[in-house]
Amino acid sequence: MWLPLLGLLIGIVIGSALYIPIPGAFAKYLSVAVLASLDSVFGGLKSILEDNFDGTILLTGFFTNALLAALLAYLGDRLGVDLYLAAVFAFGVRLFQNLAIIRREVLAGWLKKRYLAAAREDKNGQC
Repeated sequence: MWLPLLGLLIGIVIGSALYIPIPGAFAKYLSVAVLASLDSVFGGLKSILEDNFDGTILLTGFFTNALLAALLAYLGDRLGVDLYLAAVFAFGVRLFQNLAIIRREVLAGWLKKRYLAAAREDKNGQC
């Protein structure tokens, strides 16, 4: 459980330390790439909490999502239509869904621990 979070923290620190200027022409591609990676991270965290994590699914999902999003952005540029917005919308919806599931799982685990601790206290106090 802690290894993916540690990797995420290391990635954030390295990404924050390195400053690479990105031309404005690539802003669409970068936005969908960031959303694809965040979608994969939150999907991975959700699957860890649900005890069905598979690294292969995480990696293939990441690259498939990133490739499709980049393809939509490129095709949209060629056609003069903002097709990348479809990827932004889809990833945005999935991000919020995954975050809601993660929040519910963490909260349920926290409440369960709290309930069990209170039950142990009651049991020890009655003896």
